[in-house]
Amino acid sequence: MARPPPRRDRIEPVLDKPRERSDDDLDIGLSEADRTAYGSSAGSRRGSGRDEDGFEDAEFVDLGRGDDRPKGRRARTSDRKRQAREQRRQSGFGIFRLFRSTIKWAIILGVWGTIALVGGVAYYASQLPSSTDWSVLPKRPPNIKILANDGSLIANRGDTGGEFVRIDELPAYLPQAVVAIEDRRFYSHFGVDPLGLVRAAYVNARAGTVVQGGSTLTQQLAKNLFLKPERTFKRKLQEAMMAVWLEMKYSKSQILEAYLNRVYLGAGTYGVDAASRRYFGKSARDISLKEAAILAALLKAPSRYAPTSDPKAANDRADLVLSAMQEEGFITAAQQKQAAAVTVAPQSSGVGGSALYVADWVADLVPDVVGALDQDVVVETTVDSHLQDAAGRAITETLDRSGKKLGVSQGALVAVDGTGAVRALVGGRDYQKSQFNRAVEAKRQPGSAFKPFVYLTALEFGLVPDTVRVDQPVRIGKWEPKNYEKTYRGPVTLQTALALSINTVAVELANEVGPAGVVATAHRLGIKSDLQPNPSIALGTSEVNLLELTDAYAPFANGGYAVPPYVITAVKSVDGKVLYQRPKADVVQVIDPTYVGMMNTMLSDTLARGTGRKAAIAGWPAAGKTGTTNDSRDAWFVGYTANLTAGVWLGNDDFTPTKRMTGGSLPAAIWNRFMVEAHQGVAVANLPGDYSFRETARYQAENNPQQAMGDGFDPSAPGAAPQTGALAEPAAPQPGGLVAPGDTTGSTHPATEYARYGDPESGAGALAPPEEDPGYRANGYPPIQREPLFSDNRDDGPVPPASVGEAPDGGLY
Repeated sequence: MARPPPRRDRIEPVLDKPRERSDDDLDIGLSEADRTAYGSSAGSRRGSGRDEDGFEDAEFVDLGRGDDRPKGRRARTSDRKRQAREQRRQSGFGIFRLFRSTIKWAIILGVWGTIALVGGVAYYASQLPSSTDWSVLPKRPPNIKILANDGSLIANRGDTGGEFVRIDELPAYLPQAVVAIEDRRFYSHFGVDPLGLVRAAYVNARAGTVVQGGSTLTQQLAKNLFLKPERTFKRKLQEAMMAVWLEMKYSKSQILEAYLNRVYLGAGTYGVDAASRRYFGKSARDISLKEAAILAALLKAPSRYAPTSDPKAANDRADLVLSAMQEEGFITAAQQKQAAAVTVAPQSSGVGGSALYVADWVADLVPDVVGALDQDVVVETTVDSHLQDAAGRAITETLDRSGKKLGVSQGALVAVDGTGAVRALVGGRDYQKSQFNRAVEAKRQPGSAFKPFVYLTALEFGLVPDTVRVDQPVRIGKWEPKNYEKTYRGPVTLQTALALSINTVAVELANEVGPAGVVATAHRLGIKSDLQPNPSIALGTSEVNLLELTDAYAPFANGGYAVPPYVITAVKSVDGKVLYQRPKADVVQVIDPTYVGMMNTMLSDTLARGTGRKAAIAGWPAAGKTGTTNDSRDAWFVGYTANLTAGVWLGNDDFTPTKRMTGGSLPAAIWNRFMVEAHQGVAVANLPGDYSFRETARYQAENNPQQAMGDGFDPSAPGAAPQTGALAEPAAPQPGGLVAPGDTTGSTHPATEYARYGDPESGAGALAPPEEDPGYRANGYPPIQREPLFSDNRDDGPVPPASVGEAPDGGLY
C-alpha cells in the first residue's frame, strides 16, 4: 500500500511585493529546463503518471504553446482525411462566397449609384429653363413675309427667315428624307435611342474621335428650343431629359413639324421653307424629291453641303439621302434612280440681290406701325417687282462694265411715284457682299443736285428763269467760290446757269435770298436731314441720303405737292386679319403751280443742253439735275417725268475719289437705262406747268448787254467767256479739282470750311452750242415753247404768295 503524500502547508501568494524565499519553500514553477524536459519525455510521463519516487505528479500544460507531441499513425491518417475534407469544403464555399460577395457589392454600388444618379438628375433638372417656357409651337420667332405690289414674294425676314409650314402641307418625302438620314428609329424610340448611342460609341471608339452622334431628332429639337449649343455632359443629360418630356407631351408629328420649322440649314436660313426659298426660289411645299434630299443633306454640315457654296458636294450628299430613303422603304428603287440622275443648281438671289435691301428696310419699319411682333405677319408694299429688277440690273451691270475704269465700286437707286410710294430701291451693288443700305442709311454731300432748292427759293423771291445774273468772280467774306473750269461766262440767265451748273450764280442767289431761306425750302419739299445755313449750302455741302433727296424732287413732278416717301401699305396676320392699313394722306401743296412750271422748264433744259444730256429719254419730257462733290467723291443724278421720280448715287464706301466721274456721266447713264425700261408701254405725259423760257440770244439782243453785265465784269478779262447768244464751250477741267487730296476727309467737312468747296459739275465736258448739238433735239422732243407768262419787263415778275408752304393749321413745312 502506497504511503500517503506528506502534508504541505498552503502558502498564499503576495501580489504587491515578492516574498523572500527560503530553502524549505516548495517551488512549483516551471523553468525552461522543465519545459524542454516535458517536450521530450511527455509520453513516458503520461504512461506512468508518477515520478521516480512513485508519487503522482501534477501535469502542467503551457496553454500559449501548441501540443507538439507526436501523434500515432491512425491519428495522423484521420487528420489527413479531415484536412482533405476541409479543403474540399473550403473550395466550394470560396466560389459561393465570391459570388455572394459580388452580389452584395453590386447591390451596394447599385444603391449608391442610383442615389448619385437621382441626385445628379435632380441637380441638372434644377438648372433647366422654367417649365413655363417648355413649348414647341407658340414660342417660334415670328416671321415677316414681305410682298410686292403684285402679291409676289420679295423675301421673308425674322429670326427664322421663312414661313411656318404645317407638316401636312409638305410633300411626304421631305420629312421622310430627314428621318431616313438623321433618325431611322424616330417613330419607335422614346426620345432617346439607346441603340443609336451604342452604335455611335462603337464607331467613335474605332475612329478614335467623334465622327458620329447619337442624338435623336427629339434631342436636337430640345437643344434648339431650350439649350445652348455647348458640348458638355450637363447639356447632353439635360437634352435627354427634355427629349423624354417632349415625347410624353407631344406627338411624333408635332415634334417633327417643329423640328423642320426650326432647324438651321445654312445661308442664314432657319426651317425648311426659308432654306427652300433661298436655295431653290420656291416654297418648301413645292420642292421635288431631289430638292428635299438636298435639304435633308444639309443637316450634317450646312455650310459644307450648301448648294450655293458647293453644288457637287450637295448633290452627292443628297444621293446618300436617297439611298437611305430606299433602304427604309420610303421610296422605290426606280424613284431613287430617277431622282439621283437629276442635278439641282441653286437659284441666284437676283442681280446683286437688290430686293433684299427692300426686305431689310421693310422689316425695320414694321415694328413702327404694328409694335412688337408676337405672330407671323404678311406685309404688303408699294414695290414694283419689275421696276425693282430693272433697277438692280441697271446698277450692277453698269458698275460691272464701267466701274473699274472710273474708280467707283458702289451705287444706289431710288424710284418714287407722284404719291411718294417707293417703287424700287437698290441699296448697293451686291447684297451678298454688303448688306449696308446706301439708299437709306448713307448720308453724302449732294453737290449741285441741291441747287434746285436754291433756284426755287430765288423764284419765290420774285426772280424768273429769264432773270440775268453775271457769272463772275464772287467773294463772300473770305470765301471765293469758283467754277470748276475756272472761267466765267458773264451775263447768263438763271435757266442757263442752272443747266450748266454754274457755281458763282448759285452762290450769289443763295446770298441774295439768305442761306436760311434755302434750308427752309429744302425742308419744305421733303429733306429731313439737318442742313447748315451757310453760304456753301448753294453747292450742296450738307449731307443727305438718296431717299430724301429723290423724294424732295417729287413736288416738281406732281404739280407741287409734298409726298413723304412710304413703302408699307398694309400689315396682316397669316389668317388675313388687318393689323395696319396706311391711312389716306392729306396732301399739301408746297410749291405754287407757277413756280412748278418755271422749275420744270429750267430743269428740262439740263437734259436738253446742260450737264444731264446723257439722261434724256427719247419721246418723254423729263427733267433733272446732276451733282458731283469735291474730287469726284460722289456723283448724283436725280430726275423725273410726270410718271416717276428717280435718283442715282455712285461713289466709294471709303470716300476715296473716283477717276473724275461726274453726275452727268455714269449716274445719268444708269438713270436713263432704268427710266427707259420703266416707261415702256406708259402713255407719254407732259411735265406740269406752262412756263416757256425765252431764248437767251433773243433776250440779250433786245437788252443792253453791258448794262446787264454790271460794273464788275470785264468781257476782255482773261478767262471771260465769249459773249454770244449761244452757250460757249467751257474749258477742259484741270486735274486735281480745287482741293488738295490730303485736305478732305470724305464727306464729313465742317460747315465752317465751305471756302474749300468747288463743284466740278460744270466741267463735265465740252458743251457745244445748241444749234450745233445734234443731241439737243434728238432726244425725242423739242424744248417747250409756249407764250411767255410775263411781259418783257423783268421787274413785274410774280412774287411768291404768302400761303406757299403753309399748312392749314398755320404750321410751316
